[in-house]
Amino acid sequence: MIEILYQDDHLVAVHKPSGLLVHRSWLDRHETQFAMQMTRDAVGCHVFPVHRLDRPTSGVLLFTKSAETARIMSEKMAAHDIDKHYLALVRGYVHEAGELDYALKVELDDIADKMADKDKAPQEAVTRYRPLAQVELPFAVGRYPTSRYSLMALEPLTGRKHQLRRHMAHLRHPIVGDTTHGDGRHNKFYRDHFGVQRLWLIAKGLGFAHPVSGEPLWIEAPLEQEWLTLFETFGWSTAQQDYLIRS
Repeated sequence: MIEILYQDDHLVAVHKPSGLLVHRSWLDRHETQFAMQMTRDAVGCHVFPVHRLDRPTSGVLLFTKSAETARIMSEKMAAHDIDKHYLALVRGYVHEAGELDYALKVELDDIADKMADKDKAPQEAVTRYRPLAQVELPFAVGRYPTSRYSLMALEPLTGRKHQLRRHMAHLRHPIVGDTTHGDGRHNKFYRDHFGVQRLWLIAKGLGFAHPVSGEPLWIEAPLEQEWLTLFETFGWSTAQQDYLIRS
C-alpha cells in the first residue's frame, strides 16, 4: 500500500518511497510496482500525474482525478504557481542561505532522447537554499580526518531535470547518495557505515491554490524512519514537528 497524504474529489497526494518509479517506463521493463498504479488502486479511480519525482527521491507526489484538473495543475506548474520544498543531506558545511541562479543544459537520455536537439541552449534554473543543521563525523572519507555534512532546505523556483542535484553539485555540496552528480566516496561511506543506500533528498511539501475551490492548500510528507534513525546518530532532533516546512 502507498500512503495517502491528501485526497478530495479532484486531487490525491501520496508519499512516494525512495526507489519507486512514478509510472511504467520501457527503460525499466523489469519493474512491477509503480506509484501511479498503486495510487489508482488505493483510491479506486484513474489518476493523472501532475509532476514527477526522480526514482531515488521520496516525498509528496501529486495526482489529479481528471484530465481537466490535470491540465489546470500542469499550467500552474509551468507558471511556477506551485511552491515546492525539499530537504536534502549534502556533503560539507553550508553556513549561509542563498539563491543560486545557474542555467542548466538539458540532460538527455542516450536512448529515449536520441532525436532531441543536443545543442539546445542552457535553460534558466534558480534554487533557494538554507542550511538547517550540521554534523561532523569522526571518519576520514576523503583527504580530511573527519567528514562534515549539512541538512538543507531547498526550494526550486524552476523545474529543470535533476535541478537540485545539479545545483548542489555546482556549489560543491553534492547531495549524499547521488550516484550521477554526487561524490562516490561519501555515497559508499553511507552505504557501508549506516547500511542505507538511497538518495538523501525528500520532496517535503507542496503549496498551491486548489484548482477548483481556489483555497490555499499545503501538503507535507513526514520524514521516513531512515532519516530519523540517521538524525538520532547525528545527535539531531528526531521529532517530526522540528522538520515541518510549515507548522
